[in-house]
Amino acid sequence: MIIGIDIRNIGKNRTGDEVVFFNLVKNLQKIVREKKQEECNFLLFTDITDKNKLKEIEKDLGITKGNGFEIVSIESKNRFIWNLWTLPRYLRKNPVDAYHTQYITPLFVPRKIKIIATIHDVSFKTHKQFIKKSDLFFLSILIPLSFKRADKIIAVSQFTKNEIVRHYGMEEKKIEVVNNSIGDNFRREISQDELKKVQEKYKLPQNFILYLGTMQPRKNIPSLVEAFAKIKKDIFGAKLVLAGNRKAHNFDKKIDEVIEKEGLREDVIFPGYVDEKDKPALFCLAKIFAFLSFYEGFGIPILEAMSQNVPVLASDIPVLREVGGDRCDFAASGDLDEISKKMYNLFIDENLRREFILSGKKRAEEFSWEKSAEKLLEIYQRII
Repeated sequence: MIIGIDIRNIGKNRTGDEVVFFNLVKNLQKIVREKKQEECNFLLFTDITDKNKLKEIEKDLGITKGNGFEIVSIESKNRFIWNLWTLPRYLRKNPVDAYHTQYITPLFVPRKIKIIATIHDVSFKTHKQFIKKSDLFFLSILIPLSFKRADKIIAVSQFTKNEIVRHYGMEEKKIEVVNNSIGDNFRREISQDELKKVQEKYKLPQNFILYLGTMQPRKNIPSLVEAFAKIKKDIFGAKLVLAGNRKAHNFDKKIDEVIEKEGLREDVIFPGYVDEKDKPALFCLAKIFAFLSFYEGFGIPILEAMSQNVPVLASDIPVLREVGGDRCDFAASGDLDEISKKMYNLFIDENLRREFILSGKKRAEEFSWEKSAEKLLEIYQRII
């Protein structure tokens, strides 16, 4: 059984997309090794060609010679040509039994190759106002074709599965739910020395409210900034830390506009992209984690925060209710008064904080990449 997996996002600081496939591949190796399933061979396809970077990815994933996992580097001019021509040409000459990718499937591969596509969310269908017109044009054409070509669709939550069925008319039996989780680096003790190093590395303040993730318009960060402005004077000089790549695709320009309008240049900190190994310490240092998105497909960061004993304020949307259960505090994403009031209470009320910290930790433990990888492997075997 030869399975190809698209790992192009690994090593490119793509936050959620990268985290998902990195942890699935890493845990697939663990399962295959422990269960001694020598009949399973995995080819991990990437467009990265730098040898040092490839060695780094191999090391991070735990790939060793002869363990059934091999990185295949295929150079191409850009990601569209890679997906629509370069990869299909390679697969016609070197066929696999199944190929697993995200969103856009390679269309011109032999029908005998089973195609699996992971869909993290369908915000491009439900919240078009937040997507660039050029992206919408390609997605409106390629996503329906990808759904039609795929033999199996992987949704990261029941909510996302329901959305795919509702907006694309897909048969439910074609879609499997494989939940996201948190990495092993979030299930260890964080030393005081590590906390100090991360605080110094990213120039973090002593007391802060944290957001971590992409800074796309659907993340609703301007509302977070406005809500913070309403309570700034009442929370003992705390700062707002917005962690993520400001130069990444589709950055929300309103973030800077609101910061200027509210006079918060000195109170909103941008530490930039945070290395995966530093994330647990970053969460540990935060007083509150705020995640007020208009739309999500899952919401890994709220599990990451809860695993590090940080109370979470999340937007009251179905998928975050699904992931967080009743272990988060929720506020309507557009209600600044409710957001600021709950943010203030989570910051100063020790009894309330303790309640969410204890219940949140238990909730995070209910999710596991190993369980998700086991389910994924079963899907591969069944479809082949």
